[in-house]
Order: sequence, then C-alpha cells, then structure tokens
Amino acid sequence: MHFTSDQRLDDGVRAREFTLGKIPGTLWTPESATPTPLLLIAHNGGLHRREPRLVARARHSAANGYAVAAIDAPGHGDRPRSAADEETRAELRRAMRAGGPVDELFESFIGPLVEKTVPEWRTTLDALLSLPEIGGPVGYSGWTAVGIRLAVVEPRIAAAGFFAGGYVPRAQREEARQVIIPLLLLLQWDDEGNPRQRALDLFDAFGSKQKTLHANTGGHAGTPWFEVEDGNRFFDRHLK
Repeated sequence: MHFTSDQRLDDGVRAREFTLGKIPGTLWTPESATPTPLLLIAHNGGLHRREPRLVARARHSAANGYAVAAIDAPGHGDRPRSAADEETRAELRRAMRAGGPVDELFESFIGPLVEKTVPEWRTTLDALLSLPEIGGPVGYSGWTAVGIRLAVVEPRIAAAGFFAGGYVPRAQREEARQVIIPLLLLLQWDDEGNPRQRALDLFDAFGSKQKTLHANTGGHAGTPWFEVEDGNRFFDRHLK
C-alpha cells in the first residue's frame, strides 16, 4: 500500500489517498491513540470514491471513531472502463429509457463485476489490517451484491449495512442465505429502478439471526441523512 497524499481535515479526521497495485483508494482515520475498528464503504453505479455523499458518510464515521476505507471498483472512479463496459452501460441506458426488460443486461454486467471486485476488497483488507492504527473488528457498508459475496467468503467481516438500491445478481440472492452476521438493510420504498418486493424477498432470505430493515419513503437517491447516524449506532453495537 502506497500513500499518495495526507490531509488533516477541519473535523479532526485524517484523509489519505492510496494505491495498492492498480487499486486506488482513500482511508479516513480519527484522531486516536489506540487501534480503531474498520469500516469498508463500497459504492457502485459507476460512482467515484470522492463522490460528496460518500465522503460525508466516511468523515462522519471516522469522526465517530472508525477507520473508513473506500476503493474504486473496476470501471469506477479513477479506474478505466473497457469498450465492452461502455457499450453495456449504453445498452442499459437505452433499455431503461424505453421501459424494456433490463434484468438480463444487469445480470451480465453486475455478476462479472462482483467476481472482479471482491478479491480486490480482500487484498485491500489485508493491507489495511497491517496498519498500526487499525485494529478491527471490520464492518462493511454499501453495495449489496459485493457485500453479500464478501460476507460469505470473508470471515473478518463482523457486521454489514446494505443498501437495497442496486441490482443483486441471482447468484448473490442465493448466497444471501449464507450471510449470518448482524445485518442492517436500507430500503427506499419508492425506488423507481429496484422492485420493492425483490428487496423484501432478499431481506427475508438473509440467514442472519440479527437483521434489521429500515424503509423510508422516497426514490433511489432520497435516503435520509439520519440513516447514516443510525448506521453508526448499528456498527457501534457490533464492532465496539
């Protein structure tokens, strides 16, 4: 892991950009003399790890006593996009504008992306846990499809918060039964691109004995800020 920048922010949080091979990332840490728990924040939809709402979430959690890390998945943020990826994204946009079926397009795009992204998160986790300021345990927040796979294959993940706002491939819907860690699922009740019943079925499928569903009215991008605060309280219960 090679740190490329180091900045002290006005809320006392330290923000460092890093690269790990071809993986770019950001690490936010609190002012603390003792090793802190770690939160992995994963984003999808082609977003950048510097997207303002993600950075605000990260800084809020870091100020609350967590080390927080985000990386750009393949084809996201600073990562290059292949011509095939661009064509698939364009085809998805055309199909969604036309109101046509999109599940198979999502399946062919998101499924392989999960397979590429999860090993990168595990490599990043190895590097992060070697830093003296990070002691664990580890939580995961964000992208549901990647989070399901990571929770199944990575025993160091102790709790997870998922956002039911992105397509979850069939393979991960089946894997949800193997997820047994404490879980918080956020659902936007009127999310125009993600069928409500599919999210409810996914919540029901999770094997966790401790699982909580938070549903709020509003569309895809309308998750209220207080859910960030509630998410921190969820992680406080299970990671501190």
